[in-house]
Amino acid sequence: MPHDNAREPLLGSHHGHGNSNHEASSTGGFAYTIEDLAPLTDPTNPTTPHQMGGIDKILKGLKVDPKVGLNSDEAGSHSTGKDSDDKFSARSKAFGRNILPTAKSASFFDLVKRAYNDRTLILLSIAAFVSLGVSVYEDYGPHHDPKEPRVGWIEGAAILAAVAAVVFTNAINDYQKERQFRKLNAKKDDRSVKLLRDGREQEINIKYIQVGDIMLMEPGDLLAVDGVILTSHGITCDESSATGESDALKKDPEEKCYIISGSKVLDGSGRMLVTAVGSNSFFGKTMMAMREATPDETPLQVKLDLLAESIAKLGMAAAIAMLITLVVKYFVQNALSNEDLPPGNVIFSDMVKIVIQAITIVVVAVPEGLPMAVTLALAYATTQMLRDNNLVRVLSACETMGNATTVCSDKTGTLTQNKMTIVEGTLSLKSFTRMDDAKKWKTEVKPEVAQTIIEGIALNSSAFEDKDEKGNLTFIGSKTESALLGFIKFLGASYSNIRGDNEVVKMYPFSSAKKTMSCVVATPNSDEKYRLYVKGASEIVLRACTHYVDAEGHIKPLDAAARTKFEQIISSYADKALRTICLSYRDVSESEFKKFKDDEAPNAKLTCLGVVGIQDPLRPGVVESVASFAEAGVTVRMITGDNLQTAKAIAKNAGILMKGGLAMTGPEFRALSKEEQTEAVKRLQVLARSSPTDKTIVVRRLQELGEVIAVTGDGTNDGPALKMADVGFSMGITGTEVAKEASAIVLMDDNFSSILKALMWGRAVNDSVRKFLQFQLTVNITAVILSFISAIASKDNQSVLSAVQLLWVNLIMDTLAALALATEPPSPDVLKRQPTDRDASLINFNMWKMIIGQAIFQIILNLSLLHFGAQLFHL
Repeated sequence: MPHDNAREPLLGSHHGHGNSNHEASSTGGFAYTIEDLAPLTDPTNPTTPHQMGGIDKILKGLKVDPKVGLNSDEAGSHSTGKDSDDKFSARSKAFGRNILPTAKSASFFDLVKRAYNDRTLILLSIAAFVSLGVSVYEDYGPHHDPKEPRVGWIEGAAILAAVAAVVFTNAINDYQKERQFRKLNAKKDDRSVKLLRDGREQEINIKYIQVGDIMLMEPGDLLAVDGVILTSHGITCDESSATGESDALKKDPEEKCYIISGSKVLDGSGRMLVTAVGSNSFFGKTMMAMREATPDETPLQVKLDLLAESIAKLGMAAAIAMLITLVVKYFVQNALSNEDLPPGNVIFSDMVKIVIQAITIVVVAVPEGLPMAVTLALAYATTQMLRDNNLVRVLSACETMGNATTVCSDKTGTLTQNKMTIVEGTLSLKSFTRMDDAKKWKTEVKPEVAQTIIEGIALNSSAFEDKDEKGNLTFIGSKTESALLGFIKFLGASYSNIRGDNEVVKMYPFSSAKKTMSCVVATPNSDEKYRLYVKGASEIVLRACTHYVDAEGHIKPLDAAARTKFEQIISSYADKALRTICLSYRDVSESEFKKFKDDEAPNAKLTCLGVVGIQDPLRPGVVESVASFAEAGVTVRMITGDNLQTAKAIAKNAGILMKGGLAMTGPEFRALSKEEQTEAVKRLQVLARSSPTDKTIVVRRLQELGEVIAVTGDGTNDGPALKMADVGFSMGITGTEVAKEASAIVLMDDNFSSILKALMWGRAVNDSVRKFLQFQLTVNITAVILSFISAIASKDNQSVLSAVQLLWVNLIMDTLAALALATEPPSPDVLKRQPTDRDASLINFNMWKMIIGQAIFQIILNLSLLHFGAQLFHL
């Protein structure tokens, strides 16, 4: 095959990734570039190796032998790298390394700059410098009285100190938050995979995987790179976290041969050729895209900006009015007096004093404590929220959460414990309604029947027992299978002994399309040489059954009456929010066994052993939390992949699905027109069988209605919905890295109740800001009006409060009030009111009433003291 042909671009030109003139040098002698290999793992329109001239051509172009893997001495004998990429420097240069570029973390100086980029603070700084310049001129100018101390600089310096305090509080808080999140992410790169290198299998850290590596795949592997299947023994992948499609996909080396990073191997084993790593892989591209998005301003920030602007304008107007009035008064007074005009330097000095007073009015009018109060409130709230298992990644999300009107929650693991257990069952027509009764059930049925059921569960399963991270014994594998193995363990059976004593000759892994799992076991001592065990979704397995077993071990035909009885049992379990699994078996002759296909389980003519109901119990506190959300005026909506009947039952138990609420499936919702979706979403409380796209549509429709949305998610596919929501909550335990990156708050315990705590803190922050505003504006209005009136009323045009006095009042009121009012913890009362509307004014009617009432009272009191104080206190 000519070398140049392999280099032909497959998707048009290479403009996306650099200059083609440098291509020859960048490929490092390999027949492909990153762009050539990209179409192989494009999930929307994958190219097959066949379209690129065959897998052998690709292997040759990447200089790799599929039987040996990469050679460690690829870079030559002088290579020193032991574990690192030194051995593959040319390969790394051509295709990149399996490390995402470190997100450029802002330096402390950048954070300071970001914190200072605030209109109020900049305005204040200008006022401070003007004040500083004028007061220095006054202190050291020709008209300074030598007996007076030179303290004019204190005003300007005091304001600058306040500005610095606000800026550094902000910057330090951001810096600590960034470090905290880096710590959380530090563990994610620390895992190993199995590769074929130098002709032998070896474990290697995912950071050192190269394009061209032959990677070994096993059930449970979470894939960190893109690739193409070389050999497959029934490999089935779950790509839901990457593409959002919930069906498990069976892979083969011919057509469905591409493997996407971020997907998980559910079943089977095999080998793959790595074709993209790091930021060139599907997962890497998604992560990099998440980084580029810029956060919008939150409702509170927008309102505060507008308020600060309005106050600054009013302050400027008051200052200009005062300046004009005092200048006019000064010259009118001098003109009306019979004396000559004072000399120029005296007029200039008097004018400077008037200007200082006007500037002081601006300084007093602008509430510089406001950004400090907001920052302090948020900083205090976020540190406290961490104790409540909420790691706040985006500071403003805490405040936005206070205005949330809707929470769209996942079910598994968030509302429920994600710990499946069998709670009811009807096996060989004998029922038990509690796990405790299961031992009694075992004594009521014939031992052979119990043994068949126990053996079927133990053998027709890929779950196993192992120690978890904390060293406790737990079942690893599918939650449903773990529940079944837990059931036989409770009955005193050992699954490992049963597996040791029996030979499984054929295994048909669980298929999400068929919703069943089957296995064939050799039974050499029986008349029939083999036995087929089948388990799966009740209605599907029951449909394949022709007989059933009773307690005495008699096999009876499954007639219409018996079938109806089983269907009623299944329906009653589903109404109790239980997932139902039907267990069955069939004895198979040797000749029949030989006709079994390798890829399709012979699920027909089965004998039903019974049905069990598996429950994923609600987390403790979920019912109370949902009730508290309802009292707080926040609607909880459940979005789940479960079937509608189970989803509705769980939502009813949790208190989410109420009378008049709407429950529907994702496909039904998707099929509606935009107008119908908008109408439906108002009443929607449960969305079952949903895809990630449905979640995004729901969020968009709710936002169009003006709602403030909180969304929970754990998969890579939840990224867009988490990003789109006003506040995204990702799962700290089960969440993928993409979900965490897209979210604003990480739930460290995956617990729904923690979201309620976030709502309380969000409302507490909003309350703190409002309390501070009310206090601050009262003082500001009083100080401005008092200065204005007293300056105009006095003979020498001087306010009763000097510039320094005003600034001290201002600074103490600002800083100490911010500290006092911004660090109040939330009280349970915050949940007893409706959320504040997104467009609601920052200062409501009650606040205006208080501000104006208090200000009038204080102004009257101060002016009265000014006029009658001397007589009253005999001064």
